[in-house]
Amino acid sequence: MIEVQPEDLLPPHFSDALLEMLHAHPQGLGEHHLLQLLAQRWPDSLFAEPGALRDPLQLFRLHFLLFNRLYLLADQLAPEQLALDIHVLKIVLRTRSAGEDAIQLADPLRAYYLDWAQWRQTNADDVQRLLNSFWQGRGAVSDAEVDEALAVMEFTAEPTPAALKRRYRSLLSQHHPDRGGSTARAQEINRAMLILQRYYGKT
Repeated sequence: MIEVQPEDLLPPHFSDALLEMLHAHPQGLGEHHLLQLLAQRWPDSLFAEPGALRDPLQLFRLHFLLFNRLYLLADQLAPEQLALDIHVLKIVLRTRSAGEDAIQLADPLRAYYLDWAQWRQTNADDVQRLLNSFWQGRGAVSDAEVDEALAVMEFTAEPTPAALKRRYRSLLSQHHPDRGGSTARAQEINRAMLILQRYYGKT
């Protein structure tokens, strides 16, 4: 039996399209926004399947496919002195700074997403366990995630639970699509709120 490979699931020239999108957004793209752009680019692909962003297992598989391609793209760009900062909140293409390693081979996330067996072997129960661990305190969140979430919520220091709630309601009211705001910005605010709740404890 022939095993499915990422190339069998992705549209043609997928990495080229990713690079084009990242060049078009030099400020970076959140993962959710990037998934939406991919669905628009290929309306007949698995990225545009109904409910793909709501079903946990489907979303995990899309996330894994995307990050697998991003890490491979980062490897391809290394000789060009370009780097990819790969993070769910922001994926940024940038010029590599002097003395910066082209590829961090010891990066555990890179190793995980380049291990195609992880995609094949992860089932719905595994995804649910991953989601449950999402809320297991500060150890589940990196400092970089917290810093970016604080910036999205316009905080420069740790907020009190009450201040976090007030800021969340204020920003979401201001940027809600039903009130003329941006869907992407509202989603960014929601993701930032989830990260800060996870890090500081549910509020």
